[in-house]
Amino acid sequence: MRIRYGTEQDAAIAAAIEAECFPPAEAATPEQLRDRLHYYGNHFWFLFDGEVPVSFVDGFVTDEKDLTDGMYERADLHREDGAWQMIFGVNTIPAYRRRGCAGLLLNRAIADAKAQGRKGLVLTCKEALIPYYHRFGFENEGISASVHGNVTWYQMRLTFGEPA
Repeated sequence: MRIRYGTEQDAAIAAAIEAECFPPAEAATPEQLRDRLHYYGNHFWFLFDGEVPVSFVDGFVTDEKDLTDGMYERADLHREDGAWQMIFGVNTIPAYRRRGCAGLLLNRAIADAKAQGRKGLVLTCKEALIPYYHRFGFENEGISASVHGNVTWYQMRLTFGEPA
């Protein structure tokens, strides 16, 4: 297994993985993924088993403290010097789930954010996944303002050092 950052050439790979992981109302479109890779490919962590792409985690950096629906749509809002690493997607193809793939990528995203001097990371998840993200140090902040895909999301935050 190897981890690497994304490039614009990875848009089709990201779109294929995304389509396997989320229903259409929640999935990023191929165009959105292409834009995300253009603006912040270095905040896309891909996991490959040999040459097979099996998982990715992505999200941009911002000074905004909370994850909002508009962030999913506007990759150009990325600010490389921002305080918070947002996580928009944690995707693993079904055949590789429950093998630690997402965990490898989340740990890498956390390590990168810490090394880059961020305040921490923020993501949203469905209620069933709250315990999963808690294992990585994320704390549940309650129901998110996000209504992305017409779903109830919970905002989770991992803060480095003193709370921001």
